[in-house]
Amino acid sequence: MTGTAFGIGVGPGDPELITLKAQRLLRAAPVLAYPAPETGDSLARAIAAPHLPGGQHEIAIRMPMRVERFPARAVYDRAAEEIGGHLDAGRDVAVLCEGDPFFYGSFMFLFGRLAERHAVEVVPGVSSLMACPAVLGAPLAARNDVLTVLPAPLPEDDLRRRLAETDAAAVIKVGRHFAKVRGVLDALGLSSRARYVERATLSRQRVLPLDQVDVDDVPYFSMILVHKRGAAWQ
Repeated sequence: MTGTAFGIGVGPGDPELITLKAQRLLRAAPVLAYPAPETGDSLARAIAAPHLPGGQHEIAIRMPMRVERFPARAVYDRAAEEIGGHLDAGRDVAVLCEGDPFFYGSFMFLFGRLAERHAVEVVPGVSSLMACPAVLGAPLAARNDVLTVLPAPLPEDDLRRRLAETDAAAVIKVGRHFAKVRGVLDALGLSSRARYVERATLSRQRVLPLDQVDVDDVPYFSMILVHKRGAAWQ
């Protein structure tokens, strides 16, 4: 009998935002796999740590965090092979993913490698798209609003066009692209209706007006929410 790979969304950072199903599977799986930087600790594992029973075999999927090399195909190939070996031996594997596995989640790259030969189940998690509005007290959209999710690395012209067309937007993966995004919002007259949050639900969480953000100190885990009415309920 073969094992099952569970792609588990562990949420944006607060361990209490892990679902009951995720908690049950984390405690039961004999093998734990998680993404990690080339050196240092894994954020996904740190989120899950309070729920782990101890004694599990662990697979740290270490990969470069440089954008131009992501996704790292060779890293995922090796990880899928190692995970597959445990599945073939009948051991379930809990694979952690920050946020939600299928919302820009790293697990999708393992899913694509495992699903044809093995049983794979995706366990949804609380994504940053849900966490940031809660932290800001700013609902994303209402009634017939069109909500657009925009990766900040998009070219400036694409950002401007899509922001001009939508009612509300979540700009994700801001990081080093903050100055470009702020410039587009300024040009469209939307800066006063935009809000910035970084590391939502973590101890280092920060919420700032756009004009108070240090452009040289914006982490990857940051988001800008904007609504053209200023607030969705208006």
